[in-house]
Order: sequence, then structure tokens, then C-alpha cells
Amino acid sequence: MLIKHALPAALAVALGVAGSAAQASMGNIGTTYGVLPSDVASAQALSLFNPQVSATYYNPAYLTRDDRGELTMGLMHAEHELRVSSQGGAAPPVRNGDVLQDSPSQHVLLGMKTDLTSLTQYDHPLYLGFMLGVEKYGEEMLAFQSATSQEGQYFEYGRQPLFLNLGGATQLWRGLDAGASARITLQSTASLKATTDLAGNTRYEQLDVSAKPSIRPILGLNMDWGESFCPDGDCWYSGLETALAFRGYSNTSTTVDANTTIPGVISSPGLTLAVTTLDSYQPNIYSAGVLYGKQRFRVGASVEMQQWSDLEDEFRRDTIKDQAVTSDVGTLKFKDIVIPRVGAEYRINNTFMVTGGVAYSESPLESNASLDVNYLDTDKWIVGLGLTARYKNPKILAYPVRFDFAYQYQKLQPRKFDLYASNSPVYPQPFETVEADGDVHVFSGSITLKF
Repeated sequence: MLIKHALPAALAVALGVAGSAAQASMGNIGTTYGVLPSDVASAQALSLFNPQVSATYYNPAYLTRDDRGELTMGLMHAEHELRVSSQGGAAPPVRNGDVLQDSPSQHVLLGMKTDLTSLTQYDHPLYLGFMLGVEKYGEEMLAFQSATSQEGQYFEYGRQPLFLNLGGATQLWRGLDAGASARITLQSTASLKATTDLAGNTRYEQLDVSAKPSIRPILGLNMDWGESFCPDGDCWYSGLETALAFRGYSNTSTTVDANTTIPGVISSPGLTLAVTTLDSYQPNIYSAGVLYGKQRFRVGASVEMQQWSDLEDEFRRDTIKDQAVTSDVGTLKFKDIVIPRVGAEYRINNTFMVTGGVAYSESPLESNASLDVNYLDTDKWIVGLGLTARYKNPKILAYPVRFDFAYQYQKLQPRKFDLYASNSPVYPQPFETVEADGDVHVFSGSITLKF
């Protein structure tokens, strides 16, 4: 009775959802797609050199590159068609390219950047920025689901939780900038105590729910070689920039403790169930990039190392998914991956600019099986294209206004997985082999007001 009535009630309150669960994932918009349209369009290849407020996530040092304040508002829609096809098994269901998951991610975006120099007694630039993203166009603050699955579930895609970053930057020396920001996620806990009868009717209930922020660091360093060592602009390396960034790991987690007594059946201290689970995990990410730009174009490349191998230890403390990393069959394993990205911007005229980029992301999922959890993930190609329109003298407004539009396509390469279920009649053998593949279409738009 506790599992049927009390525990779902505590979970629903703790996660901030009711009714059907959200299709959540281990991703976030910044890593999976790109925060603003300019990041989406370049496949994040130029994100280390983006002067917009999304720099708080990729490289906070680049907040210094535009000394004017700005307010950015945008929308992002990611449409998933994630398929699975049966390749045989002990008793395979009829599945031939069936769409396993098509729940979209729909974010409203809000960001602001400003110069705080006037608040100090020193004439040294100091910039502050924050970036916010909320799912279902602002209606869903916390998208969360943690579950086992016999049919398989995709590791990265789905609805994304609250995206929140706050950071600042300053100039250390001519052409050398440094910045730091914090990525903020929520850690929820719920405690439920109740007396119940065999029909699940409770009394003497006591429910305690809390959520606290978890703050993880993001650090960035940027150097403009021409500005630092050739301020007159006559050197071959004028226009050359390099950047380094570190993003600390983060996750959204929930802990639920439920205790109940059933008079005449379960006496005090009662039956206790404890559930601890995580979602939206992002690993430590180390990024490096190089950019070369002139008046009308910028070309850049970046590479990032994502330290996914640490996720195995996190799953050992997850009471829903721990069997996937502790069993002798269908063991979940992760590996560190390196993602190369290349992108370019070309300014057509004083108003319009086009941006494009391409990236290849290897799957961090090293194993092809995970008992009961049955995660699916594949390598993917990412291609982006975007258009920027910047109006220097708009009517009514005193400062320039910028419009950005972007499209990104992600192609998930076919990959085979064995599905395991501990309650399957053929266990410890896999009950089915499937092939996973899919397509992801991302559309993003924003308006930026300068002040």
C-alpha cells in the first residue's frame, strides 16, 4: 500500500509534477543543443567566442567583449524523432523503426548583461550576466523523470530542467580577460510519515518537502593576441584569439523518505522506503578554442573533453538505477569523450550576418546494455545554420537591436543494444536486441536589446 499510495504522493510533491511524468533526460540545453540561436547555428563551435549573455555558460570571460548592456529574450523548440527497431531476441515484439520518443523540448530564454563599473570607485571594467531557460515555454520549472524501462529509453534527449547561470568577468591585462560563473541546479528532498489501512487511506500524515540550490563553477579565460602584443594591428596574428574554459559537473537529484504503519499489519516503527535518484547529469567539461577574425568574417574551431566516466559512481548511489552498474550482466559503463567543432560567421552587409557550424559527438555510453534501465544512445553528427539581423538605428529605440534565427539538425547514427530485464523468463540472457537511431530538429529565435 505504501508503494501504491504514499510514495507516489511524496514523489509528485518533491518533483513538482502531477499526473503523467515528464520525459526528462541527462542533458541540458547548453550542452545538447546550444543556449542562444548563435550557439545553435554554429553547433557550439563559436560559443567560446560569443559576446552575448550565453557566455555565462560557455566562457564567462567573453562577457567583456561588448561593453554595452543587453537584454535578450528568446524561444527554442527541439523536435525529437528517436526510433528503435527490433533485431531479434527471445520473444521480440514487432518493432520496425517505431518512434520510441518524440516529446519536444520547448524553452523560453531570458538573459541580461550589464557593466557594473559605475558602481565602483575605479575605472576598471566589471561585467555581470545571467541566463535563464524554462521548459514548456515558461510553464515547467523542473522536468524530471527517473525510471527503469523494458522497451528502452534514450539517455540524452527529452524535456530539460531549469537552466540558470549567473556570472561575471573582467579584464586582467590588455587583451586578456577572465570570468567565472555558477550553474545552479535544484536538489529536492521529501519526507512522508503516515498511518494507513489496507485500502491506502491515510491519516496522521506528516509531509516535509524542501529544495535547495546546488552551485557548480564555470571558469573561462580568453586572450586576443593582436590586442595584447600588437595593439597597432599590423601583425600577422592580429584577429587571432584563444580561449580556455572549465564547466564543473552538475545534476538534478531527488531524495524521498517514506514511512508508514498499518495497524494490525505493520506496527511501529513501520515500513520505511528510501529513494535517491538523479537526472540531468552533466560531467566536468574542459574546452579549448581558437578563433581568427577580420571585419567581415570569423572562423573558429573548438574541442571539448567531457568526463562521463564519473557517472558510474553517481549511479551506484541511485536506488532506481543502481542495478545497471552493479549487476554481472548488462552492466552500464561510460567513457570520457572528445567533441570537435568547427564554425564560421560571415557578415553580408551592415545588417545581415550568416553563421554555420558542424560537430561530431561520440556517445559517452560505452556499454551496449544496462540491466532494467536499458539506456540507448548513439554517435551523432550536428549541423547548424543561422541568420542575424542587426539594426543600428531602429525607430523608437535609442540603441541597436539584434534578431537571431537558427536551425540545427542532429543525425543519430544507428547502433545496436541488448535489452535486459531481471524479471524476464530468459534472464540472464537479453530478451531482445534493438537498433537505435533518430533525427533531431532544433529551431531557435531571439531578440536582443542594447542599452
